[in-house]
Amino acid sequence: MAYDERSTQVPAQHNLILEGRERLSVSGVSDVSGYDETTIFLSTARGDLTIKGEELHIERLSLDTGELNVRGRISELIYEEPAVTAGFWARLFR
Repeated sequence: MAYDERSTQVPAQHNLILEGRERLSVSGVSDVSGYDETTIFLSTARGDLTIKGEELHIERLSLDTGELNVRGRISELIYEEPAVTAGFWARLFR
């Protein structure tokens, strides 16, 4: 039986559910790189995401299923734009 590498990765689907700016559910999470009571930094299937607010608490994190639940006063959700690498012709004609 062949090894299917896709079966062990976090699904490419990424969803956010924000309830009353107090509860946030995120799917497609591959890593949480840091957090405190005001900021949570995470990587998702659609790019890096920063969650800002007050009294933030991670209620549940499962990297196996790619799910994260946060409770607190959520004020910002910020996606970092992926770096665009220019092709050969774009670099040549700068």
